[in-house]
Amino acid sequence: MIELISVLMPLFVGAPLMLGAVLFVIPSKHPLQQAIGMGSLLAVLAGAATLLAVTFDGTVVSHQVALWPGGIAIAFVADSFSSLMLAAGTLVAVISFLYMMASGESKSPAIPALVLILIGGVAGALLTADLFNLFVFIEVMLLPSYGLLIFLSRRGEMAASRLYVVVNLLASTLFLAGVGLIYAVQGTVNLAALAGAGNDPATAIATAVALAAIAVKAAVFPVHGWLARAYAAASPAVAALFSGLHTKVAVYIVYRISAVIFEGQSAWMLAILIFASLTLVVGAFAALGENNMRTLMIFQMVSGIGFILVGVALFTPLGLTSGIAYMVHHMIVMGALLLTVSAIEHTYGSGMLSKVSGLRTREKLVTAAFGIGSLSLVGLPPFSGFIAKYALVLASADAGAVIIAGLLIVTSLLVLASMMKIWAEVFNGKRETDVELLAARERIRTREGLYEDESISEEAVEQEAALAIEHIDPPRGILGVDDDPHDHHGTRVSVMLIVPALMLGGLSVALGLGGEVLLQLAEQASSGLIDTSDYVKAVIGK
Repeated sequence: MIELISVLMPLFVGAPLMLGAVLFVIPSKHPLQQAIGMGSLLAVLAGAATLLAVTFDGTVVSHQVALWPGGIAIAFVADSFSSLMLAAGTLVAVISFLYMMASGESKSPAIPALVLILIGGVAGALLTADLFNLFVFIEVMLLPSYGLLIFLSRRGEMAASRLYVVVNLLASTLFLAGVGLIYAVQGTVNLAALAGAGNDPATAIATAVALAAIAVKAAVFPVHGWLARAYAAASPAVAALFSGLHTKVAVYIVYRISAVIFEGQSAWMLAILIFASLTLVVGAFAALGENNMRTLMIFQMVSGIGFILVGVALFTPLGLTSGIAYMVHHMIVMGALLLTVSAIEHTYGSGMLSKVSGLRTREKLVTAAFGIGSLSLVGLPPFSGFIAKYALVLASADAGAVIIAGLLIVTSLLVLASMMKIWAEVFNGKRETDVELLAARERIRTREGLYEDESISEEAVEQEAALAIEHIDPPRGILGVDDDPHDHHGTRVSVMLIVPALMLGGLSVALGLGGEVLLQLAEQASSGLIDTSDYVKAVIGK
């Protein structure tokens, strides 16, 4: 069984790339586009779940491409850590693509193909054991991301997309330079062959250059500002997809390199701890100053990166366990919150706190999705955030980093303040009179595929709004109408749009109630980082 799985491992990369190429040939609105796209993602998810089941007991599965010997061949390696990340990332991709299908975004040209190519790149980055091939797969991830960012952005200007391209190209160039320096010093870029090489100062500095590039991609302070600007211009569904894939793959690389090359050396881990602490605090404070739901959530994403990096910086068994658990939780919960925001923006035409309000009384499912995601992000029981954050605070205190433990708690209070800000203004406020005009304008833009800077006839907008008020009845259970200018008639979020967010929210609840399962998965993953001998042996046979 294990031999069969090892032989099939390259298909995690090859199959999505080949199917993505096939989808470019099929007409963009053909039903096969979405069917093949979703079917392929589900197949990758099933494969990732199988890998996770096989590696849960500590087994490391490897395959040397073309049967070249270890150290020369392109090695694909799956341990419990990479399998867990692949399963969680693919799950977020499946749910995000489900939202794209519900919103109609998946019907845009080449979107299913681009998503599949992105997943192929993610799988390659998580499963490769070679730093140069890691660079290649990162680029495979980025190429479809450029397309997704541009095609699903309805903003007239492309400045944010250009920023995303420039920042990632510069970071990739820096990473390639770091890999080149490592090769110049060690004569290899095989990750297993570099085990413990961080003891050599020259290798350590070269590796630090590569990690600096990865820090840019992960949006670690002080190179975090580009993320909010770039993601704010994309479709929120794309932001949810990128949150679960791009930034988390970058953090995965930090964990893997810190464990294999540096072997948790205290000096380098202290540097990571400093930047992690700054990232979680700056992200939380920046979120407080935002007046747009999506950018607020993106800065919470930045803050979450800091939480995750604290785990690897501690580099204790409990620290790594809690950091990995928090990473899985963050992928799920940020996906839920960004898809909730996406449903609101798609329906009401704005994510500004001052323009959309009064959702609590008329959008019960949206309110539930936001409430679950927010409480989990803050870290309250019985959600996954409580399990992961509590474990991280304990790990910090246990490692003697009491200040860091206190910082985690204070930052959680800042996160609570940000979520309460959205609740007070968007969900608990009074519904504005012109909200139907905003929603009507958004429906027209969606139907006609217009950019945000393209004008729409005000008469057409008013007619569209009047039709919604006339034909869409109030939701069941509404007792009063005094706080709504249209007596609760009119626009409401489609059930299909909010179901993906509810699915991720339900998973957060399940992981919270079954916290032992999440911690067991994370603990097994962390054990392979504490002792990398099995990983090294699987790659080069030593």
